[in-house]
Amino acid sequence: MPADESRSLATSFASYSATLHGTVGLGYAPVGGERAFALGDRTGGVAWSTSKVPLAIAALRAVPVAAKPFVTPTITRSDNAAAERLWSMLGPPDVAAAAVQAVLEEGGDTGTRVQSRRVRPEYTAFGQTEWSTTRQALFTAHLPCIEAGAEVLALMRTLDPEQRWGLARLPGAAAKGGWGPDEQGAHLVRQLGVLPNGSGWTAVVLGARPSSGTFADGIALLDQLTQWVDSHLRQLPAGRCQR
Repeated sequence: MPADESRSLATSFASYSATLHGTVGLGYAPVGGERAFALGDRTGGVAWSTSKVPLAIAALRAVPVAAKPFVTPTITRSDNAAAERLWSMLGPPDVAAAAVQAVLEEGGDTGTRVQSRRVRPEYTAFGQTEWSTTRQALFTAHLPCIEAGAEVLALMRTLDPEQRWGLARLPGAAAKGGWGPDEQGAHLVRQLGVLPNGSGWTAVVLGARPSSGTFADGIALLDQLTQWVDSHLRQLPAGRCQR
């Protein structure tokens, strides 16, 4: 995108984010594009349940019949037990991590390393993967274009009501959120989404750590970030899969 357009967006986002109570970040890329852009101070962090998107794709590819009943609750309800079943279907933890990482790499993210062990025993291994804003945005931009991506995107448009916050509030959006506390109890809330934008589509990812550390305030921050996205969507680059 033109440098002056990029600077204008950065200035607008910096002014807007300064009014929010927390640390926030936003990434974006045109669908099918090869470059992602990032705004804000939060540049990534633990993936939490946004990692269920490439996990679901990996399982649908490996064992489509067995995986399908578990993919729906994994995406629409962010069901951890269902996601763990998909993970186990992929093999031992190192094999499962490699399968999910292969999906990321096909989606243009060649730098992220999927976590294979439970670094925090109470949480999933894959959910503790460190995923940067730009790499997540680039993968999301390729999500509609890779095998089984469209099937997962369809589920991301039919989230259960309690999951419909942030980008999921926008018409036509496909979104998946993820959230959880750090070891001090402060929540990070993340979301990835694909949005209709004119004649094309734009991938957008959000991240927020509220000053209060609560999950509810994290969702409120993502709702506020979504308002900024909605008012600037036509300025964001849009694209389509190259087929």
